[in-house]
Amino acid sequence: MRREKSCGALVVRKRGEEYDLVLLRHKFGGHWSFPKGHVEAGENERQTALREVREETGLTIRLMDGFRESVEYFPKPGVKKQVVYFLGEAQGEHLVPQEEEISELRWTPLEQSDEMVTFSNDKRLIRLAKKHLGVSPQ
Repeated sequence: MRREKSCGALVVRKRGEEYDLVLLRHKFGGHWSFPKGHVEAGENERQTALREVREETGLTIRLMDGFRESVEYFPKPGVKKQVVYFLGEAQGEHLVPQEEEISELRWTPLEQSDEMVTFSNDKRLIRLAKKHLGVSPQ
């Protein structure tokens, strides 16, 4: 069994009393999810998450304390993948998609974001992020 590890972040911005979440649509597969990517040599999890968010969205973020969630799945036979997600606050608003991998990138109201993501793991991460941010579930 080969193991792969990626890191990423659920990226939010506060808009009054509401939050928006960055969602991206992958060119390969067409699913909606969060920015993430493989850990490179010499990086820790947080460094990978910060780099991948910047590469895929153009945003600089500040990672929030107390949120680190891990998801595991099997993307193909013989491969087990772990993705570690953090919760990050955007330090800007202008989105610049990484054209090689991302077909669409958008700010989505946090309350509606779980309707857009494709996978149940991502829906669970959104629920946990809402709880961490003190957003009451709908």
